[in-house]
Formats: sequence, structure tokens, C-alpha cells
Amino acid sequence: MTGILKTLVDILSVPALLVGIVAFLGYLATKGKNFSDALAGGTKASIGFFILGAGATTLIGPLDVLGPMLQDAFNVQGVVPSNEAIVAIALGQLAQATALIMVLGFAFNIIFARFTPFKYIWLTGHHSLYMASLLAAAFSVIGMSGAALWLVGGVVLGFLQVLMPAWTQHLATQVAGDDEWSIGHFSSLSYVVSGFAARVAGGDPETTSAEDLSFPKGIGFLRESLVATGLIMFLIFIVPALFLGSEGRAALGGDTTWWVYLFIQALTFSAGVAAVLYGVRTILGEIVPAFTGFADKIVPDAKPALDIPVVFPFGANSVIIGFLTSFLAGLVMLFIMGPIGLAAIVPGLVPHFFVGGGAGVIGNAFGGRRGAVIAGIVNGVIISLGAALLLPALGNLGFENTTYGDADFQWVGILIGLIGGLFGG
Repeated sequence: MTGILKTLVDILSVPALLVGIVAFLGYLATKGKNFSDALAGGTKASIGFFILGAGATTLIGPLDVLGPMLQDAFNVQGVVPSNEAIVAIALGQLAQATALIMVLGFAFNIIFARFTPFKYIWLTGHHSLYMASLLAAAFSVIGMSGAALWLVGGVVLGFLQVLMPAWTQHLATQVAGDDEWSIGHFSSLSYVVSGFAARVAGGDPETTSAEDLSFPKGIGFLRESLVATGLIMFLIFIVPALFLGSEGRAALGGDTTWWVYLFIQALTFSAGVAAVLYGVRTILGEIVPAFTGFADKIVPDAKPALDIPVVFPFGANSVIIGFLTSFLAGLVMLFIMGPIGLAAIVPGLVPHFFVGGGAGVIGNAFGGRRGAVIAGIVNGVIISLGAALLLPALGNLGFENTTYGDADFQWVGILIGLIGGLFGG
């Protein structure tokens, strides 16, 4: 890999740098903004993404404790969906193809946004990397290689990066009340189906919103979303711990009393949520105004496609409802899929939290608290089935006991595999 190509990959794979550059260029193109304003706005947008990333890392720590504890407590073994794990494995075999597809994908994203009705610039760089690795793997399995693999993969990635935000625009508009941005997260299938189910079977979002839940005076502290999040997560940690046995529980926290250790993990999780929310607000405060100039000068009428935590500030209660119901649906699917001949998919806490939480917010916007519950359940079913059906399309990667956790990676990989099968791939 050449030095210039490596530099491009380094920039495009770090969402904070990508968003900061876009905000900087957008401010430069905005009337009344000088270089100093542009530098400040771009830097602040990048900082917001680093804050979001720090919050996400903080969230993942407690979830990494909970996942193995669930497996040990309930003696469940199977494939654990993890985008980070499967991408790391894929890069070991397909690093060059993945890098070239990602760079070409970003270029085609701009071309498609400029010359098609889909005016979106994808800013979720790490998901670009994940999808590039999926495309490299899936196209390789059906027999593509070399320049054809890179070019076709880049075109498909660029098209997905304008198509998926267009598909989810109505969801973002319903959640935020305006159409200044859309969702740039490769689980669009989950969000669209969840939103539809919530609208059909949910309640009135104006009168039954999960964010308007009234608590008895004695538990009024639950009105504080961060407090409620910490305490609910503590219960989620405690339940499997009770099934571990005395020795397993004692080993959880090392020298720290096991329940104190779990309480710390629960509060750490809540702190991560707070950081994510603050990071999102910081990003939106810069990227949306900057896009006014960017759209006018480079891609007329362009809108940013942003990572799914962008919806979290619109429904703190709904995030938790969506996460819990998605995770519970995943547990039910775990015990259903084996008997029907599919791989056992152990619910991955990260996809169920981020995708399930996002689905919960969308479900609440369309169908109130019942909609949030329905949306979480629908998401849990979709990403569990998708993970199992994707495994054959990944070839040797499908034997690594992990797979992609989000719906668009799954259906795109499955579709490529089916198309390859039709042509003898």
C-alpha cells in the first residue's frame, strides 16, 4: 500500500477526522465564515466525535463483561455477532481489497450525491470500513478478484452510502422534526421495518410517548434518564450473576466484591451513555450549519448521513426500551434457531444496544412506548436471523465463530451470495 493511499485510508477510517474535514470545508464555503471560523468549527466537530467515541468505548467495556457472563451463566455457546471482531479477521486476509474499496467508495459517494437525486454524504467512516470488508469478502467468495473486485466493490459501497440515508430519511425526519440530516448507519433494514411495525401496531406517539412516562413519587429518581439507565443495567448484570454459582460470582471482580464490581460496571455504562449524548449534540451543533456551505458549493442540497447515536438525544427512555426488548428477542431467537437448523446466534450486546436503542427511538416516534417495544423486538429478530443466514456467504470467515451484527451487512452479503450462486460462483 502506497504512502498516499495509506494516508487516505487512515483519514477515511476515522469518523472524527472525516467529519472535521467536512465541517472545515463547509465553513470555508459559507458566506461570512473565515479560515479561523472554519478551523474552529471543524476542530469542534472532530472533538465531538472523539467524545462520542470515548462514550462508545466506555459503553463497550461493561458490555464485554456482560456477554461472557451470560454465556457462562446459561451455558450457551454459539456465534457471537461482532463487527469489530469479524472486520479484524477479514482485514487479515483482504486488507488491500478492503482499503481500495473504501477509498473508491468515498469517491463514488460524492459522484452519486452530485449527479443523482440521492444528495447524501456518508460520514460514518468506521461503517464504511466495515461494509468495505464485507464487500471484499462476499465478492471474493463468488470468484471476483483484482481490479474488478475493487471497482465493483467501490461502486456498490458508494451507492449504498447514498441509498441507505435516502431510505431512512423519513425516519430521521419523524424523530427530529426536520430533514436536515439522515441516518448513516448500516442497519437501515432494521430501522425501516421497525418503524413500519411501530406505526402499524403502536400507539399514538403524541399521547403515549416513552419519554412522558410518569413515575410514582417514591421512584421519582427514575425521571433522571442517567439514573434510570444505571439502575436498570445493574439489574441486567445481577440476574445472570445469580446463576453463576458462588465461585463464579466471586471471580467476577477480582479483589472487589462481586456485586460492587457489577454496580460499578452499570454506572460506567450510564456514564458512557452521557458521553455519547454530549458528543452527538456537539457534532450536530457544527456539522449541520457547515453543511449549508458545503452543499451549495460542492454537492448542491447535500445532507450529512450520521451515525445512529444521533437519534439518542431524542429519546433517552426509548433507547433503553429498544435495547432491552431487542436483546430479549435475541435470547428467544437463540433457542429457536438451533432446532430449525440454523446456527445459534448469541445476542451481541453492542449491536443490540446501538441498533436496538436506535430502533426504540424510531419506534417511539411512530408508535409511542408500545412502538418502542415493538421496534426493539423486530430488530432483535432481524439481526439474529440475518447473522445466521449470512454465514455461508462469508466463506472461510464464516467459521470464525463471529459475524457481522448489523442488518445491512447481513442482507447485502446474503444478496451477493445468492447472485453469485445464480452465476455459478
